[in-house]
Amino acid sequence: MSLDFVKANNSKDIKMIYDYNLDAFSDSPGFNWNYDEIKKEVKDGWNLYGVEYNGEVIAALFYKLEDRCLFSKNTSIKLSHQGSGFSHKIKDFFEKQAKELKVKQIIHYCSIDNFRMYSLNESHGYVKTSKRLGENGQVVEWIKDIK
Repeated sequence: MSLDFVKANNSKDIKMIYDYNLDAFSDSPGFNWNYDEIKKEVKDGWNLYGVEYNGEVIAALFYKLEDRCLFSKNTSIKLSHQGSGFSHKIKDFFEKQAKELKVKQIIHYCSIDNFRMYSLNESHGYVKTSKRLGENGQVVEWIKDIK
């Protein structure tokens, strides 16, 4: 089971990721899954990737490089594909990018109530910080040192 990580290089690519399934990714606090917000994230320096399995977009991820750190966040996996190990492959993608970019840390953000992501982060060596972001502190920060 391999995933393709397809970078959005233009507005058409962003729209394709957004349009694929409008309801799939709409549950992220601190981020409104709409075309204008996605374009704003990209304009603010976030790289956007569609995560594809057999040509179907099953998730979206964002990362950006800043101060020798790789900042990352991703949407949930489409419900019909959860439990297939794809979240681990997304973590592996972030870690591969971090090593290629020679960063010292990955800083990952997720929803405070996403307990599956908590378990995933811990299994990949991330440590939860006390920092909270977004409206009402609904986004949690996790850090992993890269060696």
